[in-house]
Amino acid sequence: MKHEETADLPYLKKVVGASMAGTVVEWYEFFLYGTVATLVFGKLFFPDTGNELDGIIAAFATYAVGFIARPLGGIIFGHFGDKVGRKSLLQFSLILIGLSTFLMGCLPSFHQIGYWAPLLLVTLRFIQGFALGGEWGGAVLLVTEHSPNHSRGFWGSFPHAAVPLGNLAATVVLLVLSATLSEEAFLSWGWRVGFWLSVVIVAIGYYIRTQVSDSPIFKAAKAEMEEKAHAGYGIKEVFRLYPRRVFTAMGLRFAENILYYMVVTFSITYLSHRGGDTTRILTLLFFAHIIHAFIIPAVGHATDRFGRRPLYIAGAALTMVWPFAAFPMLDTGTTGIVLAAIITGMIVHSLMYAAQPAIMTEMFPTRMRYSGVSLGYQLTAIIAGSWAPLIGTALLREYETWWPIAVYIMFAGAVSLIAALVMRETKGISLVAIDREDAARS
Repeated sequence: MKHEETADLPYLKKVVGASMAGTVVEWYEFFLYGTVATLVFGKLFFPDTGNELDGIIAAFATYAVGFIARPLGGIIFGHFGDKVGRKSLLQFSLILIGLSTFLMGCLPSFHQIGYWAPLLLVTLRFIQGFALGGEWGGAVLLVTEHSPNHSRGFWGSFPHAAVPLGNLAATVVLLVLSATLSEEAFLSWGWRVGFWLSVVIVAIGYYIRTQVSDSPIFKAAKAEMEEKAHAGYGIKEVFRLYPRRVFTAMGLRFAENILYYMVVTFSITYLSHRGGDTTRILTLLFFAHIIHAFIIPAVGHATDRFGRRPLYIAGAALTMVWPFAAFPMLDTGTTGIVLAAIITGMIVHSLMYAAQPAIMTEMFPTRMRYSGVSLGYQLTAIIAGSWAPLIGTALLREYETWWPIAVYIMFAGAVSLIAALVMRETKGISLVAIDREDAARS
């Protein structure tokens, strides 16, 4: 196929922009929840036990619900995304997550409606996670299936670079609100503004995504499936033919997912518990997210040059080391040292995160790719990132020291290191060749 050898660069950039626009929106809303869960939800939506960490733990439990919903979203969106197309499912996911986030900003507190408050919060969080579970696979495939073989790592990393941009947007909104409002006003109504703003950015992201179409390789695969009634797709077909690749993808994801939420979410809890100022912590994260957004494409480019495996192995190995250096740095309370600890965590994370879109795209044939990448990426969230902030907070509450938390992160790094060592190198591989190999196999 011609598009495998050459690419329409202006259109490819347009596709990247459309993918990033929606991803920024959806991660703005997802990260907004995580940050507000730390700062607000523990106080407003749960009963007061006398220990502030109890409320935060309860809030992080609702945070985990979103991750539990993501695999379900990945399965359903993946199934229909492989059958119908990437673009239409992406637009639907954008509307769904925008609506659920807006309604979160309208919820009454525990003192107003009792246990209905956390129940409604959990319900909306589930819907938000379900939508995000379908978003990721479609967003990265929209880019990677349009990308040339020799630069798929670079272009595919841009949807992931949009994640810190979405987090950055959420951080800016919360930073402005927390800096300009009194603590009482912020807890009363200020935090809700960030959730209501989702209506505006969803509209912008939705419009941008109407300007692109599915890739030629997907259209060809779809036409072939329509001609061959026996050609399968979806979760059943993925597990029938490529179970090892699904589990390898999950192993690769494990440490990256845990590390990210320990750096960008749990660090807020840890620093706040140590007496850190909320505005100062959010300011440090603001700068860290900017740097993270630039590092990810740079690492993506490096994977096209040096390969996917070497950089992933380095990232997983450094994950095992990072917490033992980072937590003593956080304990100093010195602005520059704390920022260095967070940025170092972002760099280590990028070594694994940047290449994931290309790696997972290159694991599965087109007819079941949406299902395959969604399973590999989202199933891990149930046992990894969903519980990471909660586990970190529980360990902190129990031991009042960072050592058990560091051991937990080190274990996560070991899991992904094993997966990176057994994965095959796919740098420069043709997606057409993968489809031909699949056709011969099935």
